[in-house]
Amino acid sequence: MIAHRVQRDLARAISAVENGILSGDGALARVRATAGTNGSLPHADVIGVTGPPGAGKSTLVDRLIEGLRAAGETVAVIAVDPSSPFTRGAVLGDRVRMQRHAGDAGVFIRSMASRQSGGGLAPATRDAVRLAEAAGFDVVLVETVGVGQVELEIVAVADVIVVVTVPALGDGVQTIKAGLTEIADIFVVNMADRPGANATAVDLRHMVRESARDIPVLQTIARDGTGVAELLAAVNIKRAAGEPNAVRAVRFEIVRRARDRAAAAALAILDSADGAAVLARLREHDLSRSDAVDALLAILEGAVHAD
Repeated sequence: MIAHRVQRDLARAISAVENGILSGDGALARVRATAGTNGSLPHADVIGVTGPPGAGKSTLVDRLIEGLRAAGETVAVIAVDPSSPFTRGAVLGDRVRMQRHAGDAGVFIRSMASRQSGGGLAPATRDAVRLAEAAGFDVVLVETVGVGQVELEIVAVADVIVVVTVPALGDGVQTIKAGLTEIADIFVVNMADRPGANATAVDLRHMVRESARDIPVLQTIARDGTGVAELLAAVNIKRAAGEPNAVRAVRFEIVRRARDRAAAAALAILDSADGAAVLARLREHDLSRSDAVDALLAILEGAVHAD
């Protein structure tokens, strides 16, 4: 069990990070002091649950909480909800669905507003996961906003990634094939009592064979718990393998940071006097678009070499 005061300070620390009152490191120090984990940072297995909107992710997470608690593990849930268009806060739909666990001292549930952030996560999700880990939880479940083919931020956070889909999503399997296949550790066809569930599972298995990766394809009915035991068993196998997503997570994070730095450098060149001069020549038809691009890239390369 996690003491009430630890859960209270964890909630406050997450809010402080979200609102910019504390840095991630400052909030981490506060939670570790309350939880008594100053000696060494505890390790929690981080399980990401992602997939297209309407796939039943929240109901499935609710069932995973139930199974993990039955096994004696403490669970923190970071559920990323769409932002309210009026308050920019979380709609809190996920917390409402998981309300039956609210009185369990071994469960912590926090909804976070996406705040128009891309990638299915909120800006402070990474810090929230670190804080929940510091509080001493055994497992952290991260449920993303419904995501599409390029919104893969969960790969930088989770150790094991469960990608959920349902039958009759039209091009849903194609959406998964376009991106999420690369990060999935487990596929789940939820609402498997609907027509087309077997066909969807077969399509996913074909995709798995093409990817040359060992990705289980399971079927569940989260509403009544069917198939959840098999999903938990598959998750535990992946957990026992020892952070199967670690290499992908580091690769993703390096590429993301390099992309962000390159974009910042390119914008700085465009806003510089040299960049403005090139763009002025373009407007005056003294340069073609292709020549302008080459000139700006040359300026950018020169700036990089100078550094």
